[in-house]
Amino acid sequence: MKLMFTLVPILIAVIFAAVIISLIVRGVRYAKNAGSPRDSRYARIVSKRMNVRSHSHNMNDSMHNSSRTYYYITLEFDNGQRQEYLDVKNLYGLVVEGDVGYAAIQGDWIVAFERNAGQGQGGNRF
Repeated sequence: MKLMFTLVPILIAVIFAAVIISLIVRGVRYAKNAGSPRDSRYARIVSKRMNVRSHSHNMNDSMHNSSRTYYYITLEFDNGQRQEYLDVKNLYGLVVEGDVGYAAIQGDWIVAFERNAGQGQGGNRF
């Protein structure tokens, strides 16, 4: 019984510290991206993916579920370099793989994509 009174407060403190550290890391990452300069580069969209994160917990004998979907777009630049960016401006449904144009990049985010004039979706390649 004494072990329980020693272990439970330590476990609660560790969980609390992990939550605080996680919030700080997310805040720092957001500040880094938000404070980064916006760069416009010519690129081709080579892939898109989504990542669904869900969380479930039981509270007062009722199940609560929540989920969040993160959308990612991978660009290939004219030098052959590929980079995946988090879509923070809901571009995922507006672009298709193979689209070529100017991508506005801000840190790890893609914030705009302007398809080449006269190009249909999935059109011209490099």
